[in-house]
Amino acid sequence: MSADVILLINALLLGIMLVVAVAMARQRNLFVTTMLSSIYSLTTACLFVLLDAVDVAFTEAAVGAGISIVLILSALALTHYTDRPPRPERHRLALLICLGVGGLLMLGASEWPTLGSPDSPVQSHPVTRHFLEQSRQDTGLPNVVTSVLASYRGYDTLGEVTVVFTAGLAVLLLLWGRRSVRGGHDET
Repeated sequence: MSADVILLINALLLGIMLVVAVAMARQRNLFVTTMLSSIYSLTTACLFVLLDAVDVAFTEAAVGAGISIVLILSALALTHYTDRPPRPERHRLALLICLGVGGLLMLGASEWPTLGSPDSPVQSHPVTRHFLEQSRQDTGLPNVVTSVLASYRGYDTLGEVTVVFTAGLAVLLLLWGRRSVRGGHDET
């Protein structure tokens, strides 16, 4: 694909994300908000694929549009589907916080190197060269990303998986406890 086509697809996906984010912010039905969140996660996964980060895209699709949505829908089954509208003064505070954080993020992003620049710190660091040249000999794995995640950063990846598993287990235990209370133990 040419650079113009990729730029057009990126702009289209970012436009979809913007429209979905605004729709989520204005929505009061929590079920609809959950479905919009799933669309947002899948669109983000598509952007990651275009950035050649397929492993991150797979994780975003599995966790953001898969497991998270199932857990949220499970929680919604035990609660109300509509949200109470916030007080007007909270709108102003939320807007100020969003503008402040957005400004800080844009300030930080202005210091980033150009996307794909061969002289960026990550491209010129000696560890990058070692991973690209030696990962197959060091780990026996043909894919560099897999060798970094599974071998070089194995403990970090194990820690991330443990955190996600523990959070999912905690939510399931909370939902299970709520169901047992609904089962008739709370009738007095």
